[in-house]
Parts: sequence; structure tokens; C-alpha cells
Amino acid sequence: MSLPMRPLGKSGLQITTVGFGAWAIGGGGWAFGWGPQDDADSLAAMHRAVERGINWIDTAAVYGLGHSEELVGRLLRELPAKSRPLVFTKCGLIWDSAKPMEVARRVLRPESIRTECEASLRRLGVERIDLYQFHWPDGTGTPIEDSWAEMLRLIEQGKVRFGGVSNFNVDLLERCEGLGHVHSLQPPFSMISRYTAGRELPWCREHGTGVICYSPMQAGLLTDNLTAERMAKLAEDDWRRHAEEFQPARITRNLELRDALRPIASRHHTTVAAVAVAWTLAWPGLTAAIVGARSAAQVDGWLPGATLQLTPADLDEIAAAITSTGAGGGPARP
Repeated sequence: MSLPMRPLGKSGLQITTVGFGAWAIGGGGWAFGWGPQDDADSLAAMHRAVERGINWIDTAAVYGLGHSEELVGRLLRELPAKSRPLVFTKCGLIWDSAKPMEVARRVLRPESIRTECEASLRRLGVERIDLYQFHWPDGTGTPIEDSWAEMLRLIEQGKVRFGGVSNFNVDLLERCEGLGHVHSLQPPFSMISRYTAGRELPWCREHGTGVICYSPMQAGLLTDNLTAERMAKLAEDDWRRHAEEFQPARITRNLELRDALRPIASRHHTTVAAVAVAWTLAWPGLTAAIVGARSAAQVDGWLPGATLQLTPADLDEIAAAITSTGAGGGPARP
């Protein structure tokens, strides 16, 4: 399948407007897991994504405490070289294997970044990471300039092709850019989580930094089948049980927004999930969306979002629904 592509900032990489997000395939048993996950289903989902034309996968060392990267590495070994997707991964979250349910520490010390990079290279089974990203801002007091200098060294040494950041604000982006170009930003962005549109997205457009957003379907809220009943059946170790947007004070209006998308999906003969993905891609400066899946069928459900063109009337209708439901915050229309 031929999917639309966009340039990732100034990197020279052309990436499909949707990429496979490998957070959930890390499985359960850690602080931000999604509950039990079958490895065979995970591999089938990734294979389906590649077969349908997706040319990049986004993972992180912390997903499943290394397990997601290991599965991505297994996928790469199962594919012929010419069919392998680009691999994007992240560092900066350090966990204690003896206490997997404790939240990982945010560490961007240079020596830690290098150690994590070597571990990711081993788990992925690659000689170079296509895009290496800082997962979160540092929590140890390490100056970001020291951290970014280490990223630039990894690029110079050939262990990393391009460097990016995730969950960074404009101030941190500016400080990194002063040392060397930031090729990508990975922020949360959806119809519910919209703040990036008013701040970081304009900065990235101005500086030639690609933007690959995560959670365009807001961890499943903006999909066709999530209900209060399904929420009640989530695994005990599914992080969404404690997430703010899934709590009673917010979930009602979030699902009202989701329901308002059904007529739009019907008009386009597609899914609510595809509409949610297409909405993020309608914003100027947004390069691509990271979309997770735990099965091949889920990939098929949201993949049409890569090619769906929402009309101005659709965007007006969505903005009106955002306003009337009071869901989330930030600009409501591209």
C-alpha cells in the first residue's frame, strides 16, 4: 500500500504520515504498562503495519523495561533488509528491575545516555539508531546543554543517525538548538490534548524541526469501541486506570467528543480512530502521528487516517464539538 510521506524536518528522511507506536506491545508488569500482551499478536501487528506501507516504528527503552525494543529487534530479523522500517527509540528513563512498578527516574546525564544507547543497540540488533530521542526532560539537575552535547557525540560517532526530543517545551528546544539542530520533537497531541498547537508546533515550523506526535487517539479514548464497561475491565496494571483523562471528572466529556466524531466517520466511510488521526495530520507543521496497536486488526482500524482528508466543514464541526463538550484544552482548529 502506498501511504503519503512527509519530510522529517531537515533530516532528509521521508516518513509515512503514520508510524507504528510500540508502547503497548511492551506488555504489562511495569508502571506504565497496558496490561498483558501476547508477543505473537505484537509481531503480527508490526508485520501488518509494514505490509500496509508504514516505514517507521517508534519505541523506547522503558516500554516493557526493554521488552518492546527486543520485539522490534525480532521483527527486523524476520524481515528482508529492503523491507525493514526505520527505527526510532528513546532514552532518559531509568528503571529499577527489582521494583518494576515504580515510576522510572528521568536521567539525562551524559554517561547514562551513552550506556542506554549501547543497550538499545543490543536489544534492537542494529548498528545505528535512525532517530534517538530524549524521552522526558532531565530530573537530576543535569544541564540540558551537557545532555544534548552527548547526543551530538553519538551522532558524530555513527551510533545515532539523527537526534530528537520528546515532551520538551520551547525553552528546552531553544537551548538544544543553540548547540546543534534538533531534528524532531515528539509531543502529545490529540483533539483532547491540544496545547502543543499553540506553542511548540509553531516553533518547530520556524526552525525546520519535524514533529511526530504521540497518542493522537488519546490512549484509546478517541476510538470506536471504548466504553465505560470496557474501562471497568481494564487490567489492574493498565496505566490508564489512573490517567487523568480516564477519570470520572473528564471521561464523560471525552467520550461525548468521541461520539460527536461518529457522523464524520460515517460520511467518510471510515472509523472514529481514523478521523482522530487525520485531525492531527491537518495541522501545519505536524509531520506524522505515532499510532499504537496491539493487534493487526487495530492497525487496519486507524490506518485510513493516513489518507483521510478532512474538509473545512469537518474541521469546523470538530471544533464546535470540542467547544460544546469542554473536552481537553488548547487551540481547537488548524
